[in-house]
Amino acid sequence: MSTVTQDLLLAYPPVGSPKLKRLTQLPRELDLKVALDSAQVLEPLAAASTSAGRRVGILIERDVGLGRVGVQSVEEVVQLARLAQQLDGVDFRGLMFYPGQIRMAEIEQDAHVREVSALVEEMTIALSAAGLVPEIVSGGSTPTLWRSHNYGGITEIRSGSSIFFDLEALKVGVASHDDLAYTVLTTVVSTAVHGGAVVDAGSKALSKEVRSAEGDFGVLFDRPEVTVKALNEEHGVLDLSRTDWEPTIGEQVRIIPNHVCVSVNLQDSLLAQDGDTHVMLNLEARGRSLWVEDSALNTH
Repeated sequence: MSTVTQDLLLAYPPVGSPKLKRLTQLPRELDLKVALDSAQVLEPLAAASTSAGRRVGILIERDVGLGRVGVQSVEEVVQLARLAQQLDGVDFRGLMFYPGQIRMAEIEQDAHVREVSALVEEMTIALSAAGLVPEIVSGGSTPTLWRSHNYGGITEIRSGSSIFFDLEALKVGVASHDDLAYTVLTTVVSTAVHGGAVVDAGSKALSKEVRSAEGDFGVLFDRPEVTVKALNEEHGVLDLSRTDWEPTIGEQVRIIPNHVCVSVNLQDSLLAQDGDTHVMLNLEARGRSLWVEDSALNTH
């Protein structure tokens, strides 16, 4: 990402000296910011940044209901922000929050968004009173995309899945069928079992994330009544109980995955279409490539 933008937020706490060294070696002209929720992450980051001769912006993350990461009180927010201002190599820049617990229908979100907004406003008021006015308030999500303006004081919206949208976005109501920019093209390989069909996209292409009470793993783009009811590594099992469609072996169908982020990360490349033009895009950021310094490798 550092090669395509000068404004980069790492919305994840970097832990361990190899990650810190790699992070602080990014180009100096980059406006680099890191979101974190503890002094145990902040202090080593500040030391690594100082050693690299640069400065890193700090966003304090508060838990606003998801229960994943984030400090638990406004007092902790202020305390950590003060520490960021005192340490060399880092600067307090603002706040981050992720309302990932809000996944109900878009028209039912207002009360939940107000609760989160109250927490965000509480933080900004307390920080301002302490002389630590947040320059950045970064938050939001794809399910709450069209309620983002209701988060008090927000300066940037992080709705990552909205670059593609997915089945969850359709079910929540933040996207329409025409907004979808990602599907998985599959081929029917078996119709031997009555009431179903098998396609050549399993958990290695769609992922096994269940994002709804129905318990399925996706639907057909052109036949939304047909769901992916089961996945193995290389097999996707279609449920034909609600359709009169009779698939044939070799027929190709497109599947809308439950969660696009995981599915994209499972692919080496995408076929992008713009009208009659098709372009193959390599996904250089996918996967989990090992990064170690040459000096750390034991060749004996």
